[in-house]
Amino acid sequence: MERVIERCAGLDVHKKTVAACVRVRGTQHVRTFGTTATELLVLRDWLFAHEVTHVAMESTGVYWKPIFYVLEDAFTCVLSNAAQIAQVPGRKTDVKDCMWIAQLLEHGLIRASFVPPAPIRELRDLTRYRRALIEERTREANRLHKVLEDAGIKLASVASDVLGVSGRAILAALIEGTTDPMVLAELARGVLRKKLPALRHALMGRFREHHAFLVTQILAHLDYLDELIATVSGQVEVAIAPFADELARLDTIPGINQRTAEAVIAEIGVDMTVFPSAR
Repeated sequence: MERVIERCAGLDVHKKTVAACVRVRGTQHVRTFGTTATELLVLRDWLFAHEVTHVAMESTGVYWKPIFYVLEDAFTCVLSNAAQIAQVPGRKTDVKDCMWIAQLLEHGLIRASFVPPAPIRELRDLTRYRRALIEERTREANRLHKVLEDAGIKLASVASDVLGVSGRAILAALIEGTTDPMVLAELARGVLRKKLPALRHALMGRFREHHAFLVTQILAHLDYLDELIATVSGQVEVAIAPFADELARLDTIPGINQRTAEAVIAEIGVDMTVFPSAR
């Protein structure tokens, strides 16, 4: 089979170790390294000593990341999906993973996965963290609804937003011990005042001290999450500033708002030449 790369290396990545195989014109050298920052620098120096130009590894959990990041500025790094490597035929049973990866790379048989540049990776970390926080906030809001249902308080059936101005005022009064539905309903503001009769019926529950405690904790958690989401969003704005032009163009597409545009850039970057086709 034709040799495409003269000096390359295959890495078998684990949590505490990385096995490396260097192939130079058909000959090979195998060595195992640790995965601390110092040991990864030793790996890099070893690859330099063998004048390696290309390095391949599988995308094993998150363990590949520090190795890829240490090597990406010095070598052409190829990250591959483990399933893709497993599908390539011809492997002998006694060949170590790192040796097999090196052989595949040597013959140009590894399809590289997309790894965005560092600024996009940092933006992606932020947008994914924000999304996780928003999802957690949704779960916490659902917990609030369940506690209110348990107490027989049907506020969500009348108010479109239990956590709006009116909802917050009613919840605060319930926590303080007010249970009279007539008094609670009078705390409604805006369009909710048009539903006062229905609201009074919805607030005829059995809200106890137990429910007050739970609602207090949930509201505190929601406030904390709101603050954290705002803080992370501020950092997203800083990280995406270099891509303001691309963000503005995406924002002109119908159905895509700024937050969606931020997520798109964070996931695929702004350099479309890395993708061979629109698919």
